Amino acid sequence: MRTRTPLTRTAALVAAALLGAAGCAGSDASGGDRPADAAPRPVKPVAGCGAGSWTDPSDLAPDRKPARCDKGAPAARPLARKRKITLATGTLSAEYVAPLQVAVARGEFAKEGLDVRLKVLPTPDALPLLAKGDVDAQWAAPEAAVMNGINGGFDIKWVAGNFSPDPASKSGLWVRLKDGESADHVDMAGRKLGTMIGKGSVIAYPMDTSLKKHGGGLDRISFQQLGSADVLTALQNGGVDSAWLLDPIWRKVDGDKKYAFLGGQPVGEPLGGLLFGPTLLNKDPDAGVAFLRAYIRTVNTYFAGDYKSDPAFVAELSELMKTDEATLRSTPSMRMDWEIRKGTTDRLQKAYADSGVSTGTAVPEQKAVDRAMYGEAVGHKP
Repeated sequence: MRTRTPLTRTAALVAAALLGAAGCAGSDASGGDRPADAAPRPVKPVAGCGAGSWTDPSDLAPDRKPARCDKGAPAARPLARKRKITLATGTLSAEYVAPLQVAVARGEFAKEGLDVRLKVLPTPDALPLLAKGDVDAQWAAPEAAVMNGINGGFDIKWVAGNFSPDPASKSGLWVRLKDGESADHVDMAGRKLGTMIGKGSVIAYPMDTSLKKHGGGLDRISFQQLGSADVLTALQNGGVDSAWLLDPIWRKVDGDKKYAFLGGQPVGEPLGGLLFGPTLLNKDPDAGVAFLRAYIRTVNTYFAGDYKSDPAFVAELSELMKTDEATLRSTPSMRMDWEIRKGTTDRLQKAYADSGVSTGTAVPEQKAVDRAMYGEAVGHKP
């Protein structure tokens, strides 16, 4: 029998919350119920989004080029009436959140008739609100709690990716070395690791791979759950032995011989992004597609390539993220990527099972992932 963890308790709380909200799911933008077997939404060609705006989800090659449309595409299609959208995110200081902040600041959401508010909430706190419809979307990932919730009937889906790291990035697992250790020889068994989520985070998948190369494994280390601003501090002051450091935070320890980088996220495979709840999936899918259209347009317009080659844009990002400009410039540009790879949720759930935080049978991909909305936004017909 598996030990009941905080993540499974979170899922149970969401389940209880959904009992009161179950009658609200499954309605369209006009307020009427939308049948579960409703016909697929019509998909029309989109100017500026050609063959390169969609890649085969089964392509996992590290050198896969992320999907792209022309700059400024897909063009805005303002909704008939303005919608207010609340999006929860665990942090506003991480670079992978920057496209959302730029979309707000540059008015890309407003062009669609969306008034988008970004609200900082930890994933465990935001998840019940997303399931009930109290927040409309979540910038997170299919964490174990999310998958456990979907397994219990929650109307939540992963609808868009966020990024994959540049091959030169060292975003990932860092360890404080003991005497006699080097990056090639680290004994990870029994160490304490600092992370924002814990065993149920999507980083369990790449982290388990790195740990096993160094005598560890998710079942052989302990976890310390920390706020996003505390992970680096805990690593530096000895509160934890290792930590998963994101861009550009890892630059604070890079080059310091007291620390070593053990491995990061697979190149070319986003592990997080947008989660939609019942509001944007069923009650108001027009607003959901509009949100994705604005997000995708922001990527194509501002983050299509090496966006850090523009000093003025880096300065803008630094201000939005409240991050030192020199530190931001010191890391390579992320490969912003709105697509979701085939099998990612299967690989994540295997890691969750290995660490003992999953419950029940694995969730089939079609129940956890919806590529149709971003497909509609770029004019891709299945």
